[in-house]
Amino acid sequence: MSTRHRRFDTTRLRLLPLAERAHDLDLARILAPLTPALFVPPALTETASDLKAACGAGAARILMMGAHVLRSGVQRHIIDLMERGLIDCLSMNGACAIHDFEFALIGATTESVAKYIQNGQFGLWTETGGLNEIAKTAASEGLGLGEAIGRAIWEGDLPQREASVFAAAWRLGIPACVHVGIGLDIVHEHPNCDGASWGAASHADFLTLAAAMERLEGGVVMNFGSAVTAPEVYLKALAMVRNVARQDGREVKRFTTLVCDLHDLPRDFRSEAPRGSAGYYFRPWKTMLVRTVADGGKSHYVQGPHRETVPALWTAATTD
Repeated sequence: MSTRHRRFDTTRLRLLPLAERAHDLDLARILAPLTPALFVPPALTETASDLKAACGAGAARILMMGAHVLRSGVQRHIIDLMERGLIDCLSMNGACAIHDFEFALIGATTESVAKYIQNGQFGLWTETGGLNEIAKTAASEGLGLGEAIGRAIWEGDLPQREASVFAAAWRLGIPACVHVGIGLDIVHEHPNCDGASWGAASHADFLTLAAAMERLEGGVVMNFGSAVTAPEVYLKALAMVRNVARQDGREVKRFTTLVCDLHDLPRDFRSEAPRGSAGYYFRPWKTMLVRTVADGGKSHYVQGPHRETVPALWTAATTD
């Protein structure tokens, strides 16, 4: 049966090279060198201690994040934590892949939405569409998105691959899971986008994340700046893990969660916000800080910009 509805013909689109785009961020944004933070909140000191304990026990050390974390320039801190074994799984949205890929490819990323949406050029940059080809390769080879992207950046010897967390994950053998929703990322605008490939490769990453979370007992899950994707993906994966664990007579309930964001939460953030209040709909709060740790886990919240909280966590984790 053929569809009754008209669809947009993407072959009519005009793409431009990245050389013609004004970039809001370049490599100068990335913090260097790795110098200790002047202040480390107690919650990050506790989380760092739990990360070290989890590392020693072989439990999961998962970093979930939104794209603004990479835009804040803390790549070197994240990569160093990965190299030290204090992070053994990454979970990100599609925008993370785009910014990381562009940084590695041209040493710059981020366009002005206000500027480029006016003439319909927003997101339509030729080289960034290379991610669509990587997604097709991932699907055809049975790989996850993050694995294929990291391999393409590292083995493709992209000019700034040392700044890529995806390339570092590939190099270190660490899962870098990418969770996408079709239509949410600029590469989905492109004529070479194949939704089935993105779906298959992203689903593979979801299963990879769930497999990592099977080691969550005694482990740590951290969410920096993802208000929707991270808590929702985490919630579903945790349900799967607990379902299987229960059948095996095991429990997955004693672990640590950390949320770092800009929201102003009350001191009593370990209690759920009232239903109907704005805070109730901030998913990291009720999902990661309250509901999923209610029967044996512990949670921490730190308010602040990622450019401060990530280096502070790194300082706590790398200081004896």
